[in-house]
Amino acid sequence: MHLKAYGQLLQPPRNINYLNMKNTITCLIVGFISIIGYSQDKKEAIEPKDSLKMTQQWDMEAMIAKFKAVATYPVVEAGPFSGIVPVEEVTEIPDPNLDYKLMFELTKDKTDSLSGMNADLVEIARVLNLHVASGIPKEKLFPVIVVHGPALNAFTTDVFYNEKFKKDNPNLKLIQDLEALGAKYIACAQAMFFFDVNKESLLPNFKVSLTAQTVLSSYQMKGYVKYW
Repeated sequence: MHLKAYGQLLQPPRNINYLNMKNTITCLIVGFISIIGYSQDKKEAIEPKDSLKMTQQWDMEAMIAKFKAVATYPVVEAGPFSGIVPVEEVTEIPDPNLDYKLMFELTKDKTDSLSGMNADLVEIARVLNLHVASGIPKEKLFPVIVVHGPALNAFTTDVFYNEKFKKDNPNLKLIQDLEALGAKYIACAQAMFFFDVNKESLLPNFKVSLTAQTVLSSYQMKGYVKYW
C-alpha cells in the first residue's frame, strides 16, 4: 500500500457528532456560569431594595407621628393629612382682601389611608386650612368642586354606597363641612351615565352639568384658579 494512503488510514475520521457534543457542553458551561452570575446580581439587587422599602416605611411612620404632634386644623378637620404645620415669622403673606376663587377637579376614587375618606376631598380640606392659616378670612374663600369619573362614588347617598361597597359613605360629614365653608358641588352628567350614578343617588347639594368640561372652562373664565 502506498505510504500516503496508509497515513490517511491512520488518521481518525472527522466525527460530526463528537463536534456537536463538544459545542453543546461548552454552551452548557457558559450558560451555567451566566446563571450563577445573574442569580448573585439579582440577590444583591433585591436585598437593598427590600431594606430601602422597610426604611422608607419607617421614615413615613416617623414623619406622620411628628406631623400629628404639631398639626392644627383652622377651619375643618378631616384626618391628620388635612392639618397644617404652624410656621412663625412668615415673610410672604397673601392679600386677605382678595376673593379666593378656588376650583378643584375630582376624578379619582382613592382613599386616604389614615382617615378612610376620599383622598382628594381630604386635600381640599387641607388647602382651605392653609389659606385660613395664612391669614385669609374663611368668608373670602369660594371653593367649587367639579366631580366626574370614579370620584362620583364619594358623593353618593348611604343607600347607593351600601349597595356598592357594603358600608356607609365615610365622606358625608366632610362634604357637609366643606359646604358650610361655601363649597359648591357640580357633577358631570356624562360621567354619571358611564359610571351608573343617577341623580337620585347623588347627594342633594349637587348641581348637574351636561359635562365637566364646560364647567372647567367657564369657571376659569370667571377668574377661578384650577388646583387640579
